[in-house]
Amino acid sequence: MTGGSSGSVPALTNVVVVVLENQDFGNIIGNANMPFLNSLASSNALATQYFANTHPSIGNYFMMTTGQIITNDDTFSGTVSADNIARELMNAGKTWKAYAESLPSTGYTGGDVYPYLKKHNPFAYFTDVIGTPQAQNIVSFNQFNSDLASGALPNLAMVVPNAQNDMHDCPAGFSTCTLADKATNTDRWLQTNLSPLINNAEFQSHGLLVITFDESETDSTNGGGRVATILVGAHVRPGFSSTTTYQHQSLLRLAVDGLGVGTLPGASATAPSMGEFFQ
Repeated sequence: MTGGSSGSVPALTNVVVVVLENQDFGNIIGNANMPFLNSLASSNALATQYFANTHPSIGNYFMMTTGQIITNDDTFSGTVSADNIARELMNAGKTWKAYAESLPSTGYTGGDVYPYLKKHNPFAYFTDVIGTPQAQNIVSFNQFNSDLASGALPNLAMVVPNAQNDMHDCPAGFSTCTLADKATNTDRWLQTNLSPLINNAEFQSHGLLVITFDESETDSTNGGGRVATILVGAHVRPGFSSTTTYQHQSLLRLAVDGLGVGTLPGASATAPSMGEFFQ
């Protein structure tokens, strides 16, 4: 099934965004070493014309959360006071967590502790979060499935695998690796860690999972190149393939719209809606 529709984003209880790293669309969709992810793409919904905004990583993560690139300096160590999704969720009485794999400790907003990379965790830069009780919403990914099991999943969950599991670097134990090695490892990580969510009855009724990539590896079309973006969950049109052009600001708008938050940060206010993905 392809093409557009005039659908609207349904009311959602939970939006889970999983961000992987630095792969062209063609490296992912149809990759025989990623059967789990490709099964999700074919049976749920796939954005075939979804483009990252910039290179390198950091500006894309900020676009997903502030609607602005903010900086293209991956070594940026400042703070960000721009409007952002954490602020708007708090204003709307909603909850959020950043689940960062290999995070040194709950509430950590400091620099890299490999394989945790701060530049993949935009919440660690926000003035709304640093030095406030909101910092406790930055947690290790180890907490994700326990939160799911106890009914404590927040309204917005941003899942950041570590650099060895997000296709950024080689898997743990590899000194060198191929695309096939990265693909096999990440696909297994996704299957192991996301299957409980996908199979959860509450999530199936009121939740949305989006798996995307921060940027492509070799492509700079529309700033950051074409990347694979897959939608799974409540009301998603099964077997749907979109040909509409989207970028990360539309993903931000999708989260804001679905969770019933009133204010759209930055470029998300004018970004194309992703309502066509829903029935």
